[in-house]
Amino acid sequence: MNAVDENINQHNAGWSFENISESFDSHIQKSIPLYDSGHRLICHYSDFFLKPDSTVYDIGCSTGQMLLRLAQQHPKKEGLNLIGIDTVQDMVEKAASLAKHDPRLSFVHANALDIELQPCDMVVANYTVQFMPPRVRQKIIENIYQALNWGGAFFMFEKVRAPDGRFQDYANQVYIEFKIDNGFSEAEIINKSRSIKGVMEPFSTQGNIDLLKRAGFQDIMTIQKYVCFEGFLAIK
Repeated sequence: MNAVDENINQHNAGWSFENISESFDSHIQKSIPLYDSGHRLICHYSDFFLKPDSTVYDIGCSTGQMLLRLAQQHPKKEGLNLIGIDTVQDMVEKAASLAKHDPRLSFVHANALDIELQPCDMVVANYTVQFMPPRVRQKIIENIYQALNWGGAFFMFEKVRAPDGRFQDYANQVYIEFKIDNGFSEAEIINKSRSIKGVMEPFSTQGNIDLLKRAGFQDIMTIQKYVCFEGFLAIK
């Protein structure tokens, strides 16, 4: 195993989210540009979609930070049902412990593909779909579309590939500089890149839009973009 950050070690072509919940939030803040801003942005947009009795799903919720923020954004909506889903037991346990003060939040240890999503007004997938095998991505987005009430919102934030090789090379180099500026060593950057081979498979901007449109979404907009990181809002 090789170090990719302080207290996080991973195998070549074998990245795993297991047993890293204590260090995950600091690692992701350092790794993804505008990560915190993306959470704030989703909270602000949620004002347009959430009613006092709305159900919200966060697919790939990790330690539950997104749902905790949404709960803080809507303190008076006592009937909110904020549900986090994650495949990693350690993450679910961490999220549940952080959210135990608010009964509106609940967390499920499961694969979202195995759950029948209930009618909802909002779904969030923060840098989650990129870790799903490409063969199942269309299915999960179709499930989300079907579960959303008319006028409901799907927030999908993803690392994206550039439209051609030159722009991809630029993006790679700029992202490396971003990580160095945030304190990662060159060895940690290389080890992280090696660990996610075959585990994270980003699509291009157009590839993600095509997934959304095939599922049924027609109203789609980019609401955040930093080089190779993009946030989409799709409305049913």
